[in-house]
Amino acid sequence: MNKMSQTRREFLLTGTAGLAAIAFFRDAEGEIIAATAADPYPELVEATISDLQAQMKSGKLTSRKLTEMYLERIKQIDTKTHSVLELNPDALAIADAMDKERKKGKMRSMLHGIPVLIKDNINTADKMHTTAGSLALLDAPTPKQDAAVAANLRKAGAVIMGKTNLSEWANFRANPRNGRGTSGWSGRGGQTNMPYFLDQNPSGSSSGSGVSVSANLCAVAIGTETNGSIISPAFTNGVVGLKPTVGLVPRSGIVPISHTQDTAGPMARTVTDAAILLGAIAGSDSRDPASADADKRRAKDYTKFLDPNGLKGARLGLLMVPPRQNPEPFKAYWQPFIDKLRAAGATLVDVTFPDYGPTQPDRLNILQYEFKTNIAKYLAERGGQYKTLADLIKFNEDHKDTELQIFGQEIFLDSQKKGDLTDKVYLDAIEKVHKSVREDGIDGLMAKNNLDAFVGPGVAGVGTAAVAGYPSIIVPLGLRDIPPSTNQAGAVVPATTQTTGMLFFGTAWSEPKLIKYAYAFEQLTKGRVTPQFLPTIPKKA
Repeated sequence: MNKMSQTRREFLLTGTAGLAAIAFFRDAEGEIIAATAADPYPELVEATISDLQAQMKSGKLTSRKLTEMYLERIKQIDTKTHSVLELNPDALAIADAMDKERKKGKMRSMLHGIPVLIKDNINTADKMHTTAGSLALLDAPTPKQDAAVAANLRKAGAVIMGKTNLSEWANFRANPRNGRGTSGWSGRGGQTNMPYFLDQNPSGSSSGSGVSVSANLCAVAIGTETNGSIISPAFTNGVVGLKPTVGLVPRSGIVPISHTQDTAGPMARTVTDAAILLGAIAGSDSRDPASADADKRRAKDYTKFLDPNGLKGARLGLLMVPPRQNPEPFKAYWQPFIDKLRAAGATLVDVTFPDYGPTQPDRLNILQYEFKTNIAKYLAERGGQYKTLADLIKFNEDHKDTELQIFGQEIFLDSQKKGDLTDKVYLDAIEKVHKSVREDGIDGLMAKNNLDAFVGPGVAGVGTAAVAGYPSIIVPLGLRDIPPSTNQAGAVVPATTQTTGMLFFGTAWSEPKLIKYAYAFEQLTKGRVTPQFLPTIPKKA
């Protein structure tokens, strides 16, 4: 069997032997919920990094045992979610090494011995593949060195347990065909499923990372974002997603799209765990010029900003974007959360951002120009058979039965038509777009209204922060029942249920403030809900 024909399920057959399950577990609010027979080690459900460290410190748990437990959860539960693309055959050996260090009194960080998953566009110089979900890279040479993020995780003592599925090429290949609006599909990994309702879109491109964290298949995971690819799947899958300032976390060794927008970031079930993970991966790296100031700008410990009273005195721009149709239920649902912000001591100022519709073509132009140049550089460093974007386009055409079965490659084709990064069209677009989202957008509105940051329901504002290269963090608020309505054409839209969350975002290097506000809001709401892997959304009366 050649590598091309290996399936993700064959990779997962390297998991550990079957282990006993416990009948009940507690969700994020402490309520007891019955576990199914296929829910091994339910004591890991909603377990935090601090919980796991306390167990290992007491000797009740080892990193090896913990890794075995998560591997067993992946083996059984991921048959539903398909979020884990490949397991690390060295995971248990790494865990053993961390246990030996612990016995000798060495504790590298709060991540010492903690199993994590990383997105499959992050290079690892080990026995795992790095493919961005594409079969084109399955036979590519192993990267010569770890991505800086992976190296930082290893340095912190984390156990890199495996790699997660993603929207292939980080959602930058094409729109779905036949009207199937989905994310989380790759030629290599197939379709990742949302853990609350398995037939729903898990969002992307960090679909596998968001789903694996939500499904409690790992303690925390790493996602990447160019334009919403951490925040949106975090929102959709009910977890915390933290998209850092571009340059705070080094991007070297990550399959690129845009050097002006790309970043890796934490995905976790709590703001605390996201803060711990950010502290481990942030920092400067000589291979990424954008990270030159990261060591000076970063906090040594982001957990020191976890203040339950952190909203007191904050002045936040409130970004409310209710739907055009049936806005009243939206407002009624969100008003209690807005009231909680005010009750916690925050001053909320209504803000309206510029209309970014006219700059959408420029935004896409920027990404397409940068992708064509950046992917060629990455492929050259990998040294594989495919060295340019044109080579990837041809590969997809030659393997259309597997690669083009759901998605085309229109974005690839349009990107291939672009020139280099000296083109006036590209340079003008950069200047125009950055002025609109920074000077006239985030920074301008902050100065005009004397704001500390912005806050808003759902993911409104996520694109603005991403294009600016500025940070954002989403806090989960559980599930919202949405009443029936009518669309613009007058057709009935049936009642449904969706995940919800509150987004905080701000200017460059404002992670400490955002973590403080997000943590305080999280403590007030405790909105995270444990998924039950329902086949579909229950019908509403």
